[in-house]
Amino acid sequence: MKRTDYIKSTNKKRFKKLFLSLSIMFITAAVTVMIALRLYAQILGAPSLSVPKASLFLDHSGHQIGDHFSQQRRYWMKLSDMSPFLADAFIATEDQKFFSHHGFDYKRIAAAVLKDVKTMSKAQGASTITQQYARNLYLTHEKSWTRKIHEALFAYRLEVFYDKDTILEGYLNTVYFGHGMYGVEAASRFYFSKAAKELTLEEAATIAAIAKGPSIYSPLANPEKSRNRQLLVLSLMERGGLITEAQKERASAEKIVLKTESWEDTKQVAPYFLDSAWQQAEEILLTKGRSPAEGGWTIRTSLNQQHQKTAEEVIQRWMPHNDLQLGFVSMAADTGFITSMVGGVNFADSSFNRVTQAKRQPGSAMKPILYAAALENGFNPLTFMTAEKTVFTYDDGRSTYEPSNINGEFAAKPISLAQAVAISDNIYAVKTLENVGYKQYTKMAQRLGIDVAFPEAPAVALGTSEVSLLEMTTAYNRIASKGLQVEPQMILSITDSSGKVIYEHTKKKPKRIMSPQDAFVLTHLMTGMFDPVFSDYLSSTGLSMRPKQTRPYAAKSGTTISDQYLIGFSPTLTAGIWTGFDRGKQLENLEDKAASKKIWIDFMEAAHAGTAPEPFLPPKGVQGVIVDIETGGVAVNECPKQRLVYLKDKDVPKKLCTDRSLREQHAGDEENSKLELFPFSFFE
Repeated sequence: MKRTDYIKSTNKKRFKKLFLSLSIMFITAAVTVMIALRLYAQILGAPSLSVPKASLFLDHSGHQIGDHFSQQRRYWMKLSDMSPFLADAFIATEDQKFFSHHGFDYKRIAAAVLKDVKTMSKAQGASTITQQYARNLYLTHEKSWTRKIHEALFAYRLEVFYDKDTILEGYLNTVYFGHGMYGVEAASRFYFSKAAKELTLEEAATIAAIAKGPSIYSPLANPEKSRNRQLLVLSLMERGGLITEAQKERASAEKIVLKTESWEDTKQVAPYFLDSAWQQAEEILLTKGRSPAEGGWTIRTSLNQQHQKTAEEVIQRWMPHNDLQLGFVSMAADTGFITSMVGGVNFADSSFNRVTQAKRQPGSAMKPILYAAALENGFNPLTFMTAEKTVFTYDDGRSTYEPSNINGEFAAKPISLAQAVAISDNIYAVKTLENVGYKQYTKMAQRLGIDVAFPEAPAVALGTSEVSLLEMTTAYNRIASKGLQVEPQMILSITDSSGKVIYEHTKKKPKRIMSPQDAFVLTHLMTGMFDPVFSDYLSSTGLSMRPKQTRPYAAKSGTTISDQYLIGFSPTLTAGIWTGFDRGKQLENLEDKAASKKIWIDFMEAAHAGTAPEPFLPPKGVQGVIVDIETGGVAVNECPKQRLVYLKDKDVPKKLCTDRSLREQHAGDEENSKLELFPFSFFE
């Protein structure tokens, strides 16, 4: 053998040995890496698939009215609840070998790496659906080798522990589609105002096109680029055998109709209500041992969309175009279910809820709470006291208080409780407080749902303690419920993302906090504000609303220099409104002062439209008597100011209004002790 041949032979053998050694080393290294990766995956376990999910709000009839999301607007949907065109469109465009690979498309990766090395960049992507899902779940979109390595490791773990359908479902629920929308369900609702399962082929292709680059291919931002990308998606679907040529041609010819306006309309439904409902839902979930941050809740609420729409319309009609603010709430008398809520003029400008968060002086709207205590302590609608100019002393004689009425005038004669409520006499109210006492007044307020402890000062009879509109409306609603402790409620049920019912409101028999007799008598007293028969030195306070009134209402208004309150109810519905300025400004303009009454009466009439007027029906132990309001005696023709008044059986008058002794008894009223409840008696 020649030396050259020997050297060649020797080199060949050495090369074979080297190649074999390198191959063994490579295989060993690869096996070692695979074993290490498997051990790595097994030690770390299955990666969490948890992502923030939007929670859905439904109205009382089950119609969607809004959502709540922490960072990303996403509605998690099962793969089986999506249009099959969606999965096909994404597989055709993003990862044609998805169902055959184990997380990586090595040919695409090699080509991308080669190009990245040549261009000295990290621009090329070769990520499979699994890798993209891993990035969506755990990583940022930073273009770096470190991020790509982490992406590969997470993708491997996903493929080890989850099947393809689970990965595909997760991916479709985490893709970003622009405009704050994550996942195909959110995108479908936003762009087409329909569920993802209802998407047509051309719509599914449009959704898949956006995912390539939401800022570039959004049909809202760039219709032409979106259209070109959609056609490419359809072509890829046909090339991959996922649709036929005929399907592609038909879908390509269909014009895409976006319905983002519908999304904007839906997004604006009852924002103050939804904000408060979420807070109540959070409290409920925490008591059930669940974290509200899980998301994916379906929350059925008490909202009545007709009531909400009506409230918003009448507010828009009557609120002056200045800085005047308002809070408005309505609730069902029998259940306490809140049916509408408006916490301010514009939620976008201020999310501060003036129904639940603002504490303001209710003025005379507090008087029915005082009179509720009075009815329990011997008063009745025909309890007379002289309402003359009076200076009250308190704080062991160290302080004085001299209330006046809104027009500066006084009765200077005895008036009944019925008339005092109707015209909102202030002297009568303070005298009532002297008779009832602060302790009983405070207890009644608390029983009715008002979180307050009245200071021992006469002015509290006139509503100088600050309370929320929700507290006040709850108090009136308990009177409307015939004296039952109904709680304001916004949440009817909560279901988690898997369909399990976490909470369901069950109707329980509420505690009685007032006798049905006292609740009814007080209710009928509050109908007096609409009746001109009570007008005298003061007018009945609801006369401006009377021309629009088609049914019985019980209500009371309240006025301070900075606040207007009006709360009242029919036998089935209670509504309360506050108007005023947020701070530093008094009510002076007549238009500002009139807004609350106009809004309240228009809402109540519209909310009851199409239903027959319902009377307030007296319970057993209460009788209706037509009396003369001047004397409190049973009315006859000689006494012109007549009115139906309801009293408990024991309080029904026996004397006629013409009985001279009644006027004599009233005239002697103030000669007796101030603290004596009945300075005269006109009952036999």
